[in-house]
Amino acid sequence: MTGASLRQSQMRMASHLRNPEQAPPPEGVEERRLQIYRDLIFNNVEGFISGGFPVLRSLYNDEDWHQLVRAFVDGHRCQSPYFLEISQEFIQYVAQEHRLRDCDPPFLAEMAHYEWVELALDVAEDEIPPRREIGDLGTAVLRLSPVAWVLAYQFPVHRIGPGFQPEAAAEPSYLAVYRDRSDAVRFMELNGPTARLLELLQDNRELDCDSVLEQLAGELQTPVENIRHFALEQVASLIEAAIIVPA
Repeated sequence: MTGASLRQSQMRMASHLRNPEQAPPPEGVEERRLQIYRDLIFNNVEGFISGGFPVLRSLYNDEDWHQLVRAFVDGHRCQSPYFLEISQEFIQYVAQEHRLRDCDPPFLAEMAHYEWVELALDVAEDEIPPRREIGDLGTAVLRLSPVAWVLAYQFPVHRIGPGFQPEAAAEPSYLAVYRDRSDAVRFMELNGPTARLLELLQDNRELDCDSVLEQLAGELQTPVENIRHFALEQVASLIEAAIIVPA
């Protein structure tokens, strides 16, 4: 077999494994062996995606879910060779390439992203800095934990499950998804101003808390005195949860 014909055979096999119903296999390959390869590829990918997106999986019957996974295997070209990054490839697929079917919820892409964030934080190599005594919160220089993400969604993804599936977006949902000091991944629902406060602290290395609150108050078009007391209480609780840490 020449190099060109070998490559052609390999490409034909790859197309067949991605979509057996639409792409015929290369000639001369025993059906029993083809079935082994078909099952190996699809079952491994499907099992990994089902394990990484358990809530999303629970919203589908088997047929609709398997069609979604098959469309991903057939239509998406992964940019990473690492099996552990299939979840990230899947969220890119549902967000950018997949056309919603009648059986797909309108929150498909957001739900997939939310579940991926939980997985990403669980395996992240970053560590929370050690506890440090903080005196006056107003003069403390604080930042967002390296294992905390501030997220905004159109759908309340943290509440979605088989018993609650909204059909349309409502008010934005703001969340802090974070890994705590016991290495458990948790989420905290936020209001808009608190989410903005965490964004301002994300890469902070210089401004003390009072300066950040001044900036937040300016954006909210309100005197800082109107928000300072409540904001510092929020900051204290966020430090306790290890969402905010000393810079």
